[in-house]
Amino acid sequence: MELDTQEAMAAVQAGVSQASALAVTYSFSVLGAIILLIVGYLVAGMIERAIFAGLSRIRGFDPTLCQFFSKIARYAILVLVTVMVLGQFGVQTASIIAAIGAIGLAVGLALQGTLQNIAAGIMLLVLRPFRIGEYVEIGAVTGTIEEIGLFATRLRAADGIFVLAPNSTLWNQPVRNLTRNGVRRNDITIDIGYDADIDLAQSTFMDLAKADSRVKKDTAPAAFVNELGDSTVAITLRYWTSAADFFATKLDLTKKAILAFEAKGISNK
Repeated sequence: MELDTQEAMAAVQAGVSQASALAVTYSFSVLGAIILLIVGYLVAGMIERAIFAGLSRIRGFDPTLCQFFSKIARYAILVLVTVMVLGQFGVQTASIIAAIGAIGLAVGLALQGTLQNIAAGIMLLVLRPFRIGEYVEIGAVTGTIEEIGLFATRLRAADGIFVLAPNSTLWNQPVRNLTRNGVRRNDITIDIGYDADIDLAQSTFMDLAKADSRVKKDTAPAAFVNELGDSTVAITLRYWTSAADFFATKLDLTKKAILAFEAKGISNK
C-alpha cells in the first residue's frame, strides 16, 4: 500500500513538472505570438499608409487604385503574420500556405467574372479612356460618367436614367469619348429645290455661323452642296464648337437656318 502511495505521488510530481514545463514553453509562445501580432498589425498599417501616400504623389494616379493597392499590401502582411503566429505553436506552415493557395484558386474560379471586372477596372483607372464628367458611347452604354469603381462604372444617361455597367463590358468594346478632345464637329443639312438660289443658301448658312460666338473661328465653318437628290439639293453647314456647347448650338442654328431659309424663299416647298 505504501508502494502504491509513493508511485502515485511520483506520478503526480511528474505530471506537475511536465505541466509546468509546458506552461513555461507555451507562455513564451503565447507572449511571442501576441507581440508578433501587435508588431505585424502596426507594420501593416504603416506600410499601407506609406504606399497610399507614395502612390498619391504620382500625378494622374487614381485615388481608388491608391487605396486598392495599399489595402492589398496591408492584408498580405496580416496573412503573413498570421502564418508566422501559427508557426509559433508548431503548426506546419507549409500545409497552411498550400491550403491558402488552394482556397485562393477555388475562389478565383468561382469569382472569375468578378475578377475580370476588377482587372478591367484597374485598366480603366490606369489608362483613363474616360473620366468622371465625360460623355461616352460604349456599345449599348451611353451617358455621362459619374463614378469609376473597381467592379462597375456608374453613368447617367441623357434622359437621366441611372446606368451601372460592369467594367469588363466597358473594357472589351471600343470607347467613343464625345468630350475628351474638348471640341466637336457638327453638320446641319437643309434640302432646297433645284430652282432655289444655291449661293444664297450657302451665304445664309455662313452668316449664321459667323454670327454665333459659339462657333469656332480658328477652324472656319464651311457651307457646301452635300448631295443631289431627285427633286432637292442638300446644302450642309459644317462647323466646330466646344463639346459643352455642341447640343445647344446645334438646336439654335438649326432653328435659325430654317427660319432664315423660309424668310429668303430658298426653303424646299
